Amino acid sequence: MKGESSNPFTSFSKLFNPQLHFFNVLSYFLLFGCGLSIGVLLSFHVKNFSLDLHITQLSLTARSALPLAPPPPQPAQPFDPATETSHAGHSGLTEFLKTPDAMHNMSDKELLWRASLTPRIPQYPFHRVPKVAFLFLTKGPVFLAPLWEKFFKGHEGLYSIYVHSNPSFNLSEPKDSMFYGRRIPSKEVAWGNVNMIEAERRLLANALLDFSNQRFVLLSEACIPLFNFSTVYSYLINSSQSFVESYDLEGPVGRGRYSRRMRPQVKLDQWRKGAQWFEMDRDIAIEVVSDQIYFPVFQKYCRGACYADEHYLPTFVSMKFGEKNSNRTLTWVDWSKGGPHPAKFTRNEVTIEFLERLRSRSQCKYKTNMCHLFARKFSPDALYRLLQFAPKVMQFHE
Repeated sequence: MKGESSNPFTSFSKLFNPQLHFFNVLSYFLLFGCGLSIGVLLSFHVKNFSLDLHITQLSLTARSALPLAPPPPQPAQPFDPATETSHAGHSGLTEFLKTPDAMHNMSDKELLWRASLTPRIPQYPFHRVPKVAFLFLTKGPVFLAPLWEKFFKGHEGLYSIYVHSNPSFNLSEPKDSMFYGRRIPSKEVAWGNVNMIEAERRLLANALLDFSNQRFVLLSEACIPLFNFSTVYSYLINSSQSFVESYDLEGPVGRGRYSRRMRPQVKLDQWRKGAQWFEMDRDIAIEVVSDQIYFPVFQKYCRGACYADEHYLPTFVSMKFGEKNSNRTLTWVDWSKGGPHPAKFTRNEVTIEFLERLRSRSQCKYKTNMCHLFARKFSPDALYRLLQFAPKVMQFHE
């Protein structure tokens, strides 16, 4: 019996051992499964991190290969004239004052707009030598150019030359001529037509682009100077008046050309007549190219037998600047033979006595010490004798 009897605890252990073994194995499997899962998860995250890192590196490499974007523009600094002139050697003012070439590509609208710009401060911030602008309205070449070159010689910097010729004229002046490169963009001009005023405004506008031009003289290819340059320059620069012929004339060639359709801008008692060939100062020239009230009226209603070139400026200047105008012209012409055109002088008519007579006050109807500075009309064949007599009569070399 003693051998058969056993300890209850021992019996319980024997009974429980298989179950404990089973739980141990199950625990091992659970631990292994957890470890495996954790390993898989860690491996997946490590791969993703490596892939992200690789992509980031590639992105950075690609970005470094591309050109860098330009930095944002700096805000513009306000223009300071003092700084501009002190640090740039007056380059800003120099660029502003730079006169374009005579042959430019501006339209009439652009040209007149630019020419109408004028400083409100009368004192110039630079040394300004006033010049006289000589405006030649021609059909073709200035065939008396050799005479004018003798007139201009030695006075560079005191004059400017502008030539408006027919656009069909395409011959060029010699490079050593003072008229070389002085032709401006032009349009067709017909005698007595309003487009002749357009040409005059075009000449004035081009000359106004040079701030040094103070006086403006309209001439033709048939005009000559009667005095030397010094005399002409001194007379014009020191004059307080302009010289636009303007008078009231009864009859068919005066008031008879007026159209009532010009009212109310231009009334009959304001209608004036005068010679086409003018001389004016800068202030009046600016007003002529800026006129958008009276000139359109002449464009519309002064046509045909109206002859706008004989009425627009005389009327406009009389209305706006009567106190500044002498109401006379500085260009002598001979109307004694009658007809629509003045007399033309050929070679045989050009003598020393004839030129002296034009220079004297005997031909003047005005109370002045000097009546005419220029004369017309002279034919091309008169050039030789004019060149022969000019040094003695007109004293070009003094």
